[in-house]
Amino acid sequence: MSEALLEVRHLKKYFPAGRNALLKAVDDVSFCINKGETLGLVGESGCGKTTVGRTLIRIYEPDGGKILFDGQDISRVNRTQAKELTRRMQMVFQDPYASLNPFYTVGEVIAEGFSIHGMYPNKKERQERICELLEMVGLHRDHAGRFPHEFSGGQRQRVGIARALALDPSFLICDEPISALDVSIQAQVVNMLIRFQEQMNLTYLFIAHDLSMVRHISDKTAVMYCGTMVEYGKTQEVYDHAAHPYTRGLLSAVPVADPDYEASHSRIPMDGEVPSPVNPAPGCRFAGRCHHATDQCRGETPVLKDVGGGHLAACHLL
Repeated sequence: MSEALLEVRHLKKYFPAGRNALLKAVDDVSFCINKGETLGLVGESGCGKTTVGRTLIRIYEPDGGKILFDGQDISRVNRTQAKELTRRMQMVFQDPYASLNPFYTVGEVIAEGFSIHGMYPNKKERQERICELLEMVGLHRDHAGRFPHEFSGGQRQRVGIARALALDPSFLICDEPISALDVSIQAQVVNMLIRFQEQMNLTYLFIAHDLSMVRHISDKTAVMYCGTMVEYGKTQEVYDHAAHPYTRGLLSAVPVADPDYEASHSRIPMDGEVPSPVNPAPGCRFAGRCHHATDQCRGETPVLKDVGGGHLAACHLL
């Protein structure tokens, strides 16, 4: 039986949005990632995916729930514990330029973690480790003396991955790591992440819009909508037997390189606007865009239910 590395229980993250108002960016989200697995976290822009990732790594402080990392509750940790946590949990950010200090050389960017954690005090050993990391991600050791603006977007993201791997973490949060890259580079970066996972027994939270790529890389998939989780389960099960109307709508919009399929395939319409996450009303947050919504959907908040084999969905119509 697989051992859980990360368990998230009823996670909440709210932001003040004016007088007596709260923006509920993450509202009662739960999931589990076993060691060596990849969980794909998908949903439309603004659904709270990135906020989940940033709360897990403690860029944001959680407002409720528990985060268990390798059995330890990290929901409330002191500065010393947080510092140790960052050695084991790292993040690859979406924008490969904004996430790199433009005044540091690539070598200095990668070595910053070494200085913070007192690793590789010997200058020669440190430089050799920097060069080793650059070569691991497909760059040249001579690149260590260059600045981020001298690289392409794909190369900058490789630097970001090298920085994340520098402290030998066991868990990586990949926040849309390929969305800002050319299509030809996206597959290279994803295949590189898969290779590292196999070689280093890494565990990933892979946040993305691209449902095809999530299917390719993920063992499990979680679907978020307006701060809540609406579906969760093994990737093959979620994609082949989507239970929630929102998930079915997302999957129907994924293009397939098959003219016959596209000619006979019709998209499931999801008309209407995404509701505001500021002081949301009771009921299913997808009800205003769902063609099957009932009065119960509009007045009663659904909870995740097992529809078979650990496949969960939050819908009154199941």
